[in-house]
Parts: sequence; C-alpha cells; structure tokens
Amino acid sequence: MTLYINPVRRPYRRRMMEEMLRDWDEDYAPNLTFPLDVIAGKDSFTIKALLPGVQPDDLDIHIVNEIVTISGEIKVEREESENYLLAERPSGKFHRVLTLPTPLDSSKVEADLENGILTLVVPKAEEAKPRTIKVTRK
Repeated sequence: MTLYINPVRRPYRRRMMEEMLRDWDEDYAPNLTFPLDVIAGKDSFTIKALLPGVQPDDLDIHIVNEIVTISGEIKVEREESENYLLAERPSGKFHRVLTLPTPLDSSKVEADLENGILTLVVPKAEEAKPRTIKVTRK
C-alpha cells in the first residue's frame, strides 16, 4: 500500500491552523511558561519559580488539597511608534498547575518574590505527616 501526501496542500493547512490559533485568544500565551524547582522536605514543600519581570500584584497563587496553581501576567511596555529590530521579551498571561504527592495546609503558606524568583514554602497537612506509633505490651 502506498501512502501519498500532497505537499501542495500542506502550506495551506498550516496557514489555516495559524490563523485559527491567532484568532483564538490573543491575551493568553500558551507557550509562555516558567521553570520550577520543587524540594520535598520532612514537613513542607519548597517551590521556587523563575518569574522575571512579574510584580507581586500580577501574581495569583491558589492551593487546594495537593494542587498548587500559579498564574499571572508578564507585562512588557513597548512603544508602538518605535522600530524594534528584535523584541524577544515575553509578555502575556501564564498559568501552571502542579500536583504534589500529599495534601497541603494552605493556611500556613509563605510566599516571597525577590529578584524575579518566587519562593513558596507550603507545609504538608497534619494528616499527611508521618507519625511514629509506639506499641506497648499488655
């Protein structure tokens, strides 16, 4: 069996897909992402995210059970009257969901944003912490 792909139609399909994606939602940049480090401690998790240019007011953090959601917006001021030769600084909305292995205590979370690095210290819920049970003889 021979499979033949018509190369003439391929650019047309690609152009259609690009137009559909461009018209979708211009405020949301699905490719805008940021790197994370997650450190598991005995009683908590430490999450470090690289978010250069993000202001604390432009950041939303939600914690429900074992799910941490970090979302926000990177705003870059560009003059439309300027003739940019290169404009690579990302801008737009971002959204990242992280599922941790144990339930979290959202009432005791500490968040700090310094020099473009977000640091979250998220304690584990009491029922998720390991306990030592002593067995006695009767």
